[in-house]
Amino acid sequence: MIQNKKNILGILLLMVLMAVTGSILLKGQTMSVLWANLRHLNPWLLLPGLGMMFGYVGCEALCTWQILRRLGHQVPWSRCLGYSFVGFYVSSITPSATGGQPAQIYYMNKDEIPVAHGALNMMLIASCYQVAALIWGVGAWLFLPSVRGALGSGLGLLLAYGAGMMLLLTFGMMMFMFLPGPSRKICGGVLRFLTGVRILRDPKTAEGRLEKMLTEYRSGAECVKRNPGLTVRVLLLCLVQQGLLFSVPWTVYLAFGLEGTSWVQVAGLQALLTLAVCNLPLPGAVGPAEGGFVKAFTIVFGAELVTPAMLVSRGISFYTFLFVSFGVTIAVHLRTRRQGRTRALREITLGRRGQPRVRAVEKYLNTR
Repeated sequence: MIQNKKNILGILLLMVLMAVTGSILLKGQTMSVLWANLRHLNPWLLLPGLGMMFGYVGCEALCTWQILRRLGHQVPWSRCLGYSFVGFYVSSITPSATGGQPAQIYYMNKDEIPVAHGALNMMLIASCYQVAALIWGVGAWLFLPSVRGALGSGLGLLLAYGAGMMLLLTFGMMMFMFLPGPSRKICGGVLRFLTGVRILRDPKTAEGRLEKMLTEYRSGAECVKRNPGLTVRVLLLCLVQQGLLFSVPWTVYLAFGLEGTSWVQVAGLQALLTLAVCNLPLPGAVGPAEGGFVKAFTIVFGAELVTPAMLVSRGISFYTFLFVSFGVTIAVHLRTRRQGRTRALREITLGRRGQPRVRAVEKYLNTR
C-alpha cells in the first residue's frame, strides 16, 4: 500500500513537471509554426530512433540474462526484458531513478530468484552503467571542445554536479565491494552521528540493513573477481546501451533533413547533457532535460527547430517508452501474480512436504 502511494505521488509529480515544463518551453511558440516545423519531419527516419530505444532496454536485459545465468538461473531473455521495462518505468516516475532497481529485484524474487542474486545483478549493472556514463562524458568533454562550449555556464555547473555525483556513487560502490572494513567504519560513524542528533530513531534496524548491504556488496566483489570476463561484457553492453540512447537526437536531426553536424558531435552533446541532469532529484529529470536540450542543441538544430526537435527527441527517448514500459509493467505484474496463484494452488493440491496446508491456503488467498 505504501509503495502504491509512492508510485501515485511520483506519477502526479511527473505530470506536474511535464505541465510546467511544457508551459515554459512553449511560451511564445504558436501552434501553427510548431506544427509547420514538425511537418518537415520524415517519419520513416524516426523509426531507427524507436529501434534504438528498444535496443537500449534490450541491452540491459542482455546484461541481466548473462549475470543470472552465471548465478545459476536459466531465465529466458524475454523475461529479463520484462524486468528491464519495469526498471525503466519505475525509474521514470521516482526521483533520481531510485525506485527502478528495487522494483526489478521484487519481480525477480516473484520468479523465485533470491533477493540476494537479484540485488547482485542490479549492483553489477549499476556499477558498469555508471562507469560507462563517465567514459562517454569524459570522452566527449576531452575530445569535442565545440560540444563542450555549447553547454554554457549554467549547464556546465549542472555537468560538474552530475559528474561529481556519478564519481561519488561509483567510488562508494567500489569501496563497499572491495573495502568492506573501512566502509563499515565510515557508515557506522554516520549512523552514530544520525542517532546522536536524533534523526535516526532505530539504529539497530539501520545497522542490520547496513550489514545486509555490505554482505551483498561482498558477494558482488567475489562475483567480479571470479568472473572478470562477465564484468567486461556487461561494461561493453552498457557502453553500447548508452550509445543507442545518445544517438536518438541524431535520428531526429536526419529526419529534419539537416546536414553539417556529425553523429559524434550529436551523441557527445547528448552524453554530456544526460550526465548533467541524470542525478537531479526529479522523476525522469523532467524539466532540466528539456530545458537543457533547448539550450545545448540550439547550435545543432538552430533556434527555430530546436524546440520541435526537443519534443520529438524526448518523445522517443522518454515519453513514448514511459507508456510502453507502463504497459509491460502491468503485463509482468499480472504474469507474476498468476504464477504465484498457480504455485500456491499446486502447494495446496500436492501438500508440499514441510508446508502446513493452512499456510498454503493463506498464501493462495494473498495472491488473489
